[in-house]
Amino acid sequence: MDIFYKELRPNYNVIDIRDNIDYEKGHYINSINIPYLYLLNNPDRYLLKSLTYYIYCYKGNRSKKVVELLNALGYNIINVKDGYKE
Repeated sequence: MDIFYKELRPNYNVIDIRDNIDYEKGHYINSINIPYLYLLNNPDRYLLKSLTYYIYCYKGNRSKKVVELLNALGYNIINVKDGYKE
């Protein structure tokens, strides 16, 4: 499942998977930064299977792959289509 960037709400659990430098240049106001390799290498450290998370990158391509992998592991992850550039 995908949503558009403009559909994000302040109460959503939003994760920016870009690197720290890009995150510091600009990000969704209530997002947290977890670079994608950290997230994929140790999802249990950052995620709970009982919660829903919205993940974005810059264009939406990398986040779509991350979402597929994490959902296959039993997490409830939604991709932010077209990413931060949107």
